[in-house]
Amino acid sequence: MIEFLSQPWPWYVAGPLITLTMVLLLLAGKSFGVSDTLRTTCAIGGAGKVSDFFDFDWRSQAWNLVFVMGAIIGGFIAASWLQQPDPIPLAQATVEKLQALGIENPGEEYLPDEIFSWEGLFTLRGFIMLVVGGFLIGFGARYAGGCTSGHAISGLSNLQLPSLIAVIGFFIGGLIMTYLLLPLILTL
Repeated sequence: MIEFLSQPWPWYVAGPLITLTMVLLLLAGKSFGVSDTLRTTCAIGGAGKVSDFFDFDWRSQAWNLVFVMGAIIGGFIAASWLQQPDPIPLAQATVEKLQALGIENPGEEYLPDEIFSWEGLFTLRGFIMLVVGGFLIGFGARYAGGCTSGHAISGLSNLQLPSLIAVIGFFIGGLIMTYLLLPLILTL
């Protein structure tokens, strides 16, 4: 069973499961998204006394906290017991480009130590990638009114124009990051 679960699932299994989840959420009158969890957590902590943004009935969003806790627990289970012995193979052209940008063993590690380590954090490159990048992701999710999963899965399923605009913006931002900014940052 563990061997079956640890393999990548094909689209014809994962896609219908996502569709089933979205149909059930639509029938229940809920919308999927992870970025609202921070707002709910702050509301539980009493932030509604300081800012009107956090002054709402957080109990109506408690199901989302359960979802996020399930994702955290699922990630722990996957990392502890369902890891594949070999990382997902990268295309040779990608490996060569990453090596040219200073990543020594791309494809051998899922998270390269040059960026994702305590030593890497205290370099300019690591600080920009982890701290500045993390802040921009959080700010962007709040500014866009949701995260990539919320807009791309839930918003598009509900045929919301703002979600379509946000998803197009995510793709444009990803292309700019991949082809323009990432090569600059990795050469620092």
